[in-house]
Amino acid sequence: MDHELNQIVQAILIASDHTQASLHQQALEYLSTVQQNASNTWRQALALFVDGTPDGTRKYPPQVRFFALRVLDDFLDNRFEPLDDECFQTLQQSFVSYIQSEYLYGPAETSAPFLRNKFSHTLTLFFLCTYMDQWPTFLTDLFSLIRPAESSSQPTFNPHVSLLFFHLILEISGEVADQMLKSARQYDATRQSRDTRVRDAVRERDAARINEAVLTIVANSAERMTKLRKGGDTAAADRDLVSAEEVVDWGIRTFGSYVGWIDINLTVTPTTIPLLFSLLSDPSLPIRLATCVALLRIVAKGLKEPSDKLQLIKVLSLGQVLGALESKTRQEQENRGDDIDEGEESYREALGKLLNVLGLELMKVVEECSNEEIRSEGSRLLEEVLPVMLRFMSDEYDDTSSTVFPMLQTLLSNYKKSRKISSEPIEDSKRSFLASLLRVILEKMKWDLDSDPDDMDEDDKAAFEGLRKDLRTFMDAVLVIDQDLVTDAVRTLVLNTFTAYQNGVSIKWHDAELAVFLVYMFGEINKSGGKGRAAFCQAPVVPREKRKETDYSEYPLTHHGEMLYTLVSSGISGYPHRTVAMQFFETNVLCPGLHNPESSVRSRVYYLFHRFVKDERNEISVEIAQSLIESIRDLLVIEVEIPELEEPDQQDMLTEAVNNPGIFDAQLYLFESTGVLVSLSFKTPEHQGQLLLSLVKPLLEELSVSLQSVKGPQDVVPILKIHHVIMALGNIAKGFPDYPSPLPEGYILPPLDVFRDVAQAIVVSLEAMSVFKIVRDATRFAFARIIGTTGPNVINLIPPLMTNLLTHFELTELVDFMSFIGLLVHKLQEDIFDVMDQLIGPLSAHITDVLSQPVTGTDDLIAQTDTKRAYLTFLNTIMSSKLQGIFISDRNKSRFESLVGSMERIAQDLSDTTSAKSAFAFLGRCVVVWGQPVPPVPNGAAAVPQALPGFEQFIYERLVPMSFKVISLPQFNIKDGQILVILHEIANFLQTVCKTRGQEAYDFFVSVFLPAQGWPPEMAMEFATKLRDLDSKAFRKYFADLVRASRSGS
Repeated sequence: MDHELNQIVQAILIASDHTQASLHQQALEYLSTVQQNASNTWRQALALFVDGTPDGTRKYPPQVRFFALRVLDDFLDNRFEPLDDECFQTLQQSFVSYIQSEYLYGPAETSAPFLRNKFSHTLTLFFLCTYMDQWPTFLTDLFSLIRPAESSSQPTFNPHVSLLFFHLILEISGEVADQMLKSARQYDATRQSRDTRVRDAVRERDAARINEAVLTIVANSAERMTKLRKGGDTAAADRDLVSAEEVVDWGIRTFGSYVGWIDINLTVTPTTIPLLFSLLSDPSLPIRLATCVALLRIVAKGLKEPSDKLQLIKVLSLGQVLGALESKTRQEQENRGDDIDEGEESYREALGKLLNVLGLELMKVVEECSNEEIRSEGSRLLEEVLPVMLRFMSDEYDDTSSTVFPMLQTLLSNYKKSRKISSEPIEDSKRSFLASLLRVILEKMKWDLDSDPDDMDEDDKAAFEGLRKDLRTFMDAVLVIDQDLVTDAVRTLVLNTFTAYQNGVSIKWHDAELAVFLVYMFGEINKSGGKGRAAFCQAPVVPREKRKETDYSEYPLTHHGEMLYTLVSSGISGYPHRTVAMQFFETNVLCPGLHNPESSVRSRVYYLFHRFVKDERNEISVEIAQSLIESIRDLLVIEVEIPELEEPDQQDMLTEAVNNPGIFDAQLYLFESTGVLVSLSFKTPEHQGQLLLSLVKPLLEELSVSLQSVKGPQDVVPILKIHHVIMALGNIAKGFPDYPSPLPEGYILPPLDVFRDVAQAIVVSLEAMSVFKIVRDATRFAFARIIGTTGPNVINLIPPLMTNLLTHFELTELVDFMSFIGLLVHKLQEDIFDVMDQLIGPLSAHITDVLSQPVTGTDDLIAQTDTKRAYLTFLNTIMSSKLQGIFISDRNKSRFESLVGSMERIAQDLSDTTSAKSAFAFLGRCVVVWGQPVPPVPNGAAAVPQALPGFEQFIYERLVPMSFKVISLPQFNIKDGQILVILHEIANFLQTVCKTRGQEAYDFFVSVFLPAQGWPPEMAMEFATKLRDLDSKAFRKYFADLVRASRSGS
């Protein structure tokens, strides 16, 4: 055995030494083998861990002993059968001897503290294996080691063994009762059953002794702490104090770990409550934090009767205690001033969490109990803690503030329910609380005065915006409960701030920004305001055709209108802080922002202007549209920015420039906005055409000049300009309404001649520049938008477009290309039949070749999966657009069977559930189209073109069996949400077969298929009847329940 031990030790030392490169991998493989064969190597591992030297130290170094514990863990973990007697006795004796020598009389692994935690885990696994049958006195035997002999000079309780005991109980609680740990590991019914039996046995045999031991040790050590703090300040006393504090800390953590799963009469007693409350304000921060957690778990413990929970809360009197501690810690916080103490802030955070759970439990009592007396008492206690909740919520530290959000959310939800069922005015106490709450919300919505949103860490900025979102949700809830309260609070703050600023009073930037933000937010949460102009003035209903000629200035303003008017007239847009200006433009898009000298501001305002034009297009007159276009013409000059490359030898300049386009990305919003504005002149087609031409002509001229400037790939700027111009032209087209299908009578078409010239110019550019991927990408982008606007009117350009797109084609473009073609199919439908008839064969062959390539890494797998999903989406688009004829045309019919066969294979591949679902959807469409019964054809008459003779046999012989085969696959785990989606799609497919083929399919299932699968006749009849008669939702539920039942019964 010594030889084997030396081999393992040498392997560990080599594996830990990266300088021995030649042997490093070999050592790792050997150790992996040792670990995998733990059932044979556990004895060596045990020896490596416990063996000592004559002088009482451990024989092997810490890294060797740590590895030994890993092997023992593998041996003991997930072991549900008793150990054989010899094995059990060897491990038991070795572990007890080790604890006695190392913890009772030794240094307790002082030189390698990490081994303590590791050993406690190993000991826990041994406990789980043996406690039920082989070592029922496990804990009793351990208790006997905690208190040393009367003659010992040690303190009353051995701190080392006490800490080991605490760690062991913590580990046991985690293994048998921690729901988070259970949900994190793979479900195992045997383990679940074992853990439940162990937990019940601990409750019955040892729970009282565990609790008594823990609390006795904690109380004893707490008493020692008090004496040591009062005693002399010596090095020895300091060491003893640290030791005592460590024991109390881990003791309270241990207590908190089991209070949720043992009898509450053991944990909440006249002795424990004073002890816990004394530790809740102990000078040691870890002890205070551990006590908060323990009390939280006591309060949150599930009790059957609301009266029991209320009694528990009254016994604890936590509301008063937390109120006093909040005041005390707030005063300490104020005394610290700018000196931040993160530890003490974490304590306030823990107190906030404790209050939050207390509030939630009180609300459960009030909502769930039918006894009016108990409900009334619960409501009284809840009202007592609401002011404390507001004080925590107003904490300047957001982590502390947000601890009470769940309590507040539930409270407001309950208030909203009460308002729905009662028409009585809200009680004064509730209204007073809500008014106080609004003051806190408005204060918390401010940025920190010393922060700079433009120079903040992105995570910090996102955290504040998330906080604002939560606070807005609360304000929205208060608005539902008492609208006037919110309106008055917001209106007062907004008007006071803007009026003061207008009168020259100095306003801090975060106050100004909040007032502007509230105007924006009020417009979104205000439920009483109308749409459009009705949101801003109290005007009567005006017919749509007269809205643009009505003078609304004679009507009084709404509250929102008053705030918006004051916002604009106050001059706050000129406030010398960028965040205020940006919030102003967010709230009220105005043209001056479009010409702001800062490009970062312009970028944002371009988007806001686009959103304004798009949202308010029906309110903008032709005259205003013309004026807006003229005001931004100078901004429609294409700007090309060349980025600096970090690695010029490895980076492609064109790609990097397109990925980092600077202001141009935002400019695209302007080009789309001009398209929207031009489209508003549809009643005067000639004028509209001239206006559109005036916008695109400079771009087409720029395109021509740039084309002539390109001599080779080194001419980066003109190539980028070609890309940008094509993108801009596409965005102008995007601003126009979609081409309707079918075309309504009297529909006024867009300026088709202008768009044809644009499309032709883009195709010419592509022909000359198709070697550049960025030009191909831009062309697809632009053409998709032009087709959306013009419909089939530029279809003559599709063939040359396809030819040039495919002349130089990279694999990475395949997904985008299929999306582009799918869009054309959707928009043009039968008009693109001939083009698709020519394209589908070569495209499918190319994709099949791509999907058959071996996968050599994660990138390959992702690319292949994306390609497959895009292809399936494309095929389904063809079917939904009624172009399925291309699959069985003279040119492509020879490939049809292999196409359907590939869909079968994809449908059975559960490693990619998204693709499998799409494959079933495609097969279902095939059944609907080609699986229709063929009616008798009179002599001389033409056959029904939709039906495909013989396809019904394919359905019955291949597709239906394949569907049931998928369900029977070992990896078909119905508990997996993605697999359930597949099951629903299979259910849809089977119903499609039944509805398409009618009685024939019903008979097939009842008399042929299901009996052949071994189904009893009555079960087959029930299934086929439900398949035929239920709606799709009801059948999916029935089918899922049937599969679950069959799986649980097998």
